[in-house]
Amino acid sequence: MTTTRARAAEADTGRGSVPERLLGAATRLFAERGYEGTSVQEVVRAAGVTKGAMYHYFGSKDDLLYEVYARVLRMQTDHLVRISEQDAPVAERVHAAAADVIVTSVANLDDTVIFFRSMHQLSEDKQREVRGERRRYHEIFRDMVAQGQREGVFRDDVSADLVVNYFFGSVHHLSTWYHAEGELSGEEVGRHFADLLVAGLRPRE
Repeated sequence: MTTTRARAAEADTGRGSVPERLLGAATRLFAERGYEGTSVQEVVRAAGVTKGAMYHYFGSKDDLLYEVYARVLRMQTDHLVRISEQDAPVAERVHAAAADVIVTSVANLDDTVIFFRSMHQLSEDKQREVRGERRRYHEIFRDMVAQGQREGVFRDDVSADLVVNYFFGSVHHLSTWYHAEGELSGEEVGRHFADLLVAGLRPRE
């Protein structure tokens, strides 16, 4: 799967910082050939840098794979923290957070697919680190849902943890059906998912 973003990365390997060029090249090559089918030499050649330059920033190909996904997760977590701290009704914040994770996942679909397809290749320490970062993201989201339940804005007959698992299960399946050339943009999908989530959380009459 080669998205517009990945093709742009291929055309842009001559610009940007060395880490950006390496990550752009790695994203494209991992998407096209798979993690195991891509060598360090191919990544540095595509990025237009030397192996020495790569090892200055990334200790191994594992580190490249980790960073391909970790940078997306960091960005999503930053967005979520800002949304959760806004002075707005909790339902609006949950809606905004749900829409944001869809939009940012669609915009970085190659990165996410590559990582989940190859996560088992990482060291145990790196896998634990990623799981910890994802858990932090889910906990912030869960806390907003729990706040809505305490305030009576959301139904409380389903645990906030189950709500999070249900919603993010759908998010993680985006790559199996979403296509940039399809009828809906990432923003439209995000709005529909967020609408469905918040509607489903409303107390029953």
